[in-house]
Order: sequence, then structure tokens, then C-alpha cells
Amino acid sequence: MLYPLNSVDKLGFTEIKELIKAHCLSIMGQQMVDKIQVMNNYDQVLKFLSQASEFKNILENDESLPIHHFFDIKSLANKAKIEGTFLTEEEFFQVQASLSTVFAVIAYFNEREGQYPNLEALFEHLPIERSILKKIELIIDQKGKMKPNASREFAELTSAIAKAEQEARKKIDQVFKNAASNGWTADGSLTIRDGRLCIPLLAENKRKLKGFIHDESASGQTVYMEPEEVFTLNNRIRDLEFERRREIVKILTTLTDELRPYVPLLLSYHNLLTKLDFVRAKALFAIDVEAAMPIVVNEAKIKLFNARHPLLLLSFKAEKKPVVPLNITIDEDTRIVVVSGPNAGGKSVCMKTVGLLQMMAQAGLLIPASDASTVGVFKQIFVDIGDDQSIESDLSTYSAHLSKMKNFVEQANGKTLILIDEFGTGTDPQFGGPIAEAVLETLNHKKVKGMVTTHYSNLKVFASNTPGIENASMLFDNVEMRPLYRLEVGKPGSSYAFEIAQKIGLPTQVLNLAKNKIGTNQKKVDTLLVDLERDKKEIYDSKIQLEKQQRKVNDLLAENEKLKSYLEENKKTLIRDAKQEAKNIILNANKLVENTIADIKSSNADKETTRNLRENLSKELQKNTVKPEVVKQTVSDELKPGDWVKLNDSETTGQVIEIAKDNVIIAIGDLRTVAKKNRVQKVSKKEVPKEIRKSFSSHTNDYAGFSPEIDVRGKRGDEALYEIEKLLDRALMMGFNNLKIIHGKGDGILRKLIRDYLKKYDAVGRMEDEHADRGGDGITYVYLK
Repeated sequence: MLYPLNSVDKLGFTEIKELIKAHCLSIMGQQMVDKIQVMNNYDQVLKFLSQASEFKNILENDESLPIHHFFDIKSLANKAKIEGTFLTEEEFFQVQASLSTVFAVIAYFNEREGQYPNLEALFEHLPIERSILKKIELIIDQKGKMKPNASREFAELTSAIAKAEQEARKKIDQVFKNAASNGWTADGSLTIRDGRLCIPLLAENKRKLKGFIHDESASGQTVYMEPEEVFTLNNRIRDLEFERRREIVKILTTLTDELRPYVPLLLSYHNLLTKLDFVRAKALFAIDVEAAMPIVVNEAKIKLFNARHPLLLLSFKAEKKPVVPLNITIDEDTRIVVVSGPNAGGKSVCMKTVGLLQMMAQAGLLIPASDASTVGVFKQIFVDIGDDQSIESDLSTYSAHLSKMKNFVEQANGKTLILIDEFGTGTDPQFGGPIAEAVLETLNHKKVKGMVTTHYSNLKVFASNTPGIENASMLFDNVEMRPLYRLEVGKPGSSYAFEIAQKIGLPTQVLNLAKNKIGTNQKKVDTLLVDLERDKKEIYDSKIQLEKQQRKVNDLLAENEKLKSYLEENKKTLIRDAKQEAKNIILNANKLVENTIADIKSSNADKETTRNLRENLSKELQKNTVKPEVVKQTVSDELKPGDWVKLNDSETTGQVIEIAKDNVIIAIGDLRTVAKKNRVQKVSKKEVPKEIRKSFSSHTNDYAGFSPEIDVRGKRGDEALYEIEKLLDRALMMGFNNLKIIHGKGDGILRKLIRDYLKKYDAVGRMEDEHADRGGDGITYVYLK
């Protein structure tokens, strides 16, 4: 229930419906948009929202739905229902085109069975009766005309007419040629008069030729005559055309009789087309306002994240201005939000955004807010916005407000959403404030949910001390004296009356006089509110800065953990290989010693033999002796990209990518790190383990085989974004400056989706279309910073 009935106009819901109607392909769809109402049935709300969300997904991520023709086949079906009537050729063509669209749509969803369950429910149990289409196709061609072979009689009559027309033309050409040779004709050629082909004759020669005069020129010097010989043939043609027309009516009547039993089914097909047009228009509007499907619950609550007023969003988008998003929660703990703050600070827009989005959601429309938002279902929505004074009803502005408050207090309950703008105004503040406070207290006792805007201090104090009611304020920059249009829940706001008046240029003496006239307590309250808001803003700015720093710290910690993990893994591998090598050396040494002893014994300790055996032992020992490395400190001018280096404080080895002043950027596997030049040592390629060289070689091959171009035509939106994200990551890692994305033209939806997605990346500098001769807006060039 909406109260008053003009609430839809007050909140802008009527304008929303007009914008949706502009996307409809048919009058039937527009009529259905006109019937959109705010529903209070949870299942219906969820169903309509799901349908719009699924259609939006098709438009953004899937192939186009084959919707080509929308005709009002309901009126045609009702006409065919009457015995003795028949549909014309054009009307049958409309039925044929509409049925083709219906069958193509059903086939489209059958190929994607289970993917769009709520849209599939629109034609669930709807039979596909192709025999209707086949019967029409036997009679009507693709241009909406009757086929020459529609019946044997029709074919014969068509042939006879063509033959008679050819004979008549031949005859009149002969007569015209003869008259012209005798000098009887006027200037010009054969012409049509009264549907007959005539010869232009000079008036003085009209008796020299037998025939029927159909017309004469304005001057009377030329007459237009149908020759006697042709007159009879034309009459014959006319009779044949009448016969053919009777045959056409006979064929169409028979076809209509065959169609009549399927009238109920045609009406079902009509309903399907109308609903598809309706849902399609809602989905297109949702794309326009960047809307999404919220979480829907069967409770009276609202939780909006990044919500924007759709009409304001469209207006600002045209001017390329951003809209400040709204975050607000209304539930059992915070039932009523009392919004205060400066004039023109956005209080009313904030409240209207909440009201309009709630109306849209309960009408089955997607809302411009995060899909993490939660929207409940209210049984009643009561609105008091604007001036409803009425001379006819003898109502002043304040009387009109009080009349609404009376209904609110009497009719509202825990499932009612109330929206009251400038609560309590219109009368003496000394009395208007207490009355407004009493009404607010009564509504709070009834567990009513909602928002009110006010400038009254007593309402701010009441909200601060009353459970279930929460203060909120529209933030204001009191340094630059401009509104920030951001809602801050938890504290009241100052009206900034004196500050705004000072900025506008009201004389200082007038301002001082006004300040002296307000009460001391009121002045203190307002000053405290201003100081509180200033401190709040400073804390908020500091919080944002701390969050940025925390994110940087988290990134560094994550990178450090990756590097540590890599080093640990490398260390284990090296130790394992060293142990295995040592084991092999010991085994070989044992065998050598045993063999040497055996040889000495067998040679009876011959000196020469013993000396040779000792030399062999010395050679084997030298083979496994580790030569001490001479560590050379890296000189800055010796390092260059491509050199292998080792960190002084670890055994980690990597390759130099870039040298920046005293810093060296090193690649260690997939990781990149920065170290001071005096912390690294240059090593030869041979000293680098094979595993590390192979790993780096594979990255080099990846670099050589990398292409900064991608073709995402035909892909779904999420698939395309995933591929583009991988390409962007690799391009940034490899130092590429630009990317080329081929997405095709189409309706431009995929192009917009990709560009909006890439705008979120700080690394993206700008985007532009390809040259018109080489693909135009079907290709996007992305330039990286």
C-alpha cells in the first residue's frame, strides 16, 4: 500500500517507468510497463528481480536473444476467433513472424537448459505447435504476399491476368505507334488515367480514333483515350482480377478456419512475447543505471551499499560527473534514521534514494547499488515530501503535513516504511518541534522503519537518547564551505546557517545581530556540532590514510612471505643435492681405498707400485676438493642487465633486470625484488644452479612468445575479463607499454564492460579506439603507465 497515491511521482518512480518504456520494442511491452506496481509479496518480488537479473546477464555475457518481431497477435487471434472472418495477407505475415520469434526464443533457452530458470518458467509447459507455421508458410511468402501456387485456381488466374495484360500492352503499343505516325498524338508517352493505360491525343484528333476518353489536360488541348480494341481487353483483365480477389478471400478464409482452433495457443504466445519485451526493457534500463540484483529477504529491513539515485546517476553521467554513493542500514536495531545537516547538503536526495530504490526493488526492478545490498519487503510505504497545500480542500501546508501524520500514526506498523522530509516544519518551531517529537516517539513505539530529515535540535537530542532511532548527518566541508553529499550515521549535523550566510555575503552586522538573538545553549550546541564534524572529518581522512598504509604493509608482508618460501624451498633442494653428492663421494672413496689396499697387498708392497697407487689417491682427492672462491665485491659500473648476482646475506641467486641509481632490480624465479648494489655479488653463469637457469630460461621464452594482443569476440563477459586480466598481469610483469583488445562492435555492451573493468586499474593510463579503417570501436588500445 502506498500513501499518498502521488508518492510514485514524489519519489521519481513515474520517470523511471517512462525510461523503461523507451526500451520496449512493442506497444504491448509499454502497456505492461505502465502496469508496474509496488508489490508486497516476497515470492513475486524475488521472481521478477531474478528474471530481470537473468536477462541482464544474457545482454552482457551471452549471445543475443533472437528477438526480431513483436506484433500484436492478440488482436489478430481475437479477430480469427469470430466465425466468417478472415485474416489478411499482412496479418498472416505478422502471425508468421511472431511465431518464428517465439520458436527461436524457446530453442535458445532449450540450448541453455537450467542456466536461466526464471526466464525458462515464462514458457514452461507451453507447447511448440509448428503445424500453424507450416500452414501459413504454404500460403504466405517472406514478403507477406500470397504465393503464386497457393491454389491451382489462383495460379491459373494469375497466369491468365499476366497473359491478358501482355496482350493489352502489345495492342495499345501498336495503336499508339500508328496514331503517332499519323501525327494524332500530343507530346508525351502512354499514361495512366483512372487505372487505365491511355494514349495522349490532340483534342482535334479525338474523333479519328475509336475509344473511351478518361481525362483531358487543363488547357483542353490534350485528351487521354483508351482505344476501343484495348478497352475490351482491359475489362477482361478487370474481371480476372475480381475473380483472383475472390480466390484470395477463399484461400485466406480457409487458412483462418484452420488457424481458429489454435487461438488460445496464439494468445499464450502473445503473452510470452509481451513478457520478454517487458523483461528485456527492464534489463536494458538496469544496464543504463549500472544496477544489480540485491539480496532479497522476507523481512522489513534495508541495507544499502554504494547506492545511487538512478535519475541523478543518468543526469551526472551525461555531464561526466561522479555520484557520491550512499551506505545506510535500517533494521530492528536502527529503525528510524534522523538525517540533519545544511541546506542543499543532500538530505532530501538521500531519503528519496532510499525510497525510490525500495519502490524499484518491490516492483521487480534491479537497483543501482552493490549486489551485496539487502532489500526487504514492506507491506506499506508512507511518504511525506513537498508541499501538499490545497485551496479546494482548505488545507494549508502545515495542515496537509498534519493530515498525513494522522494517517501515519493510525495506519503504520512494524512492516511500514515512512519517509518524511523537513519533519515538523510549516508552523512555529516552538510548537512544531514538540509535535514532531511526539509523532516520532509514537512511530518508534510501533516499530516503524524509515527516514526523516529535519533541522530541529529537539529531534536530534531525542534521537540521541532513544533506542531504535539513530542520528545521521550530511557531511559538510566547513573550510571550503561546500557540502560533501556523504551520509555519516551516528551523529547529528549542524545546519551551518551562519557559515552559509557568511559565504553568500550577508552583511557582517546582520550576522552579528542574528548571533546575539539566538540562545546561548543553542549557540553552544551548534558550535559543538561544527567542531564535532570537523574532528570527524579529520579522523576519517586519517583513517583512509592509515588504511592505505596498512594495505602497503600487507602487500610487503605477502611479498616477503613468498620470497621466504622460495628461499626455503631452494635451500632444501641444495642441501638435499649436496648430501647426495657427499654420499656418492664417500662411497667412491671407500671403494678406492679398499682397492688400493688390495693392490698393495697383492704386489708385496713394491715401492714403485705403492707410489703409483698413492698418486691415484691424490688425484681422486683433488677432484673432490672444493677450491676456495675469491669473492670480488661488485663494482657499480660492472653490473648490467642480464648479469647473474648473489645476495651477500644469503645464498639466493637471481638475474639483474634493471639498474636504478644505487638499486638493482633482481628476478628470482617469478618474484621481483630490489636490493642495494653493495648487497649483491656478481657471479658467473656456471656458478648458477642448472634448475635456476632453466627456470629463468623458461621465463625468457615466455617473454619471447608473449603477444600483447587478445581476441575475445564470442566469449562471455566473465570469460573475456578473466583472459584480459591474465594478459594485463603478464604485460605489467614483462614491462609492455600497451595492449590490443579485439572485442567486436555488436551493441557495444562487451566493449563497455571491458573498458569499465580496466578503469579500475591504476596501471592503466588511457584507452582509445583503433583507426576507423582498421576496426574502429571494435578494437580497444590500452596504454599502460
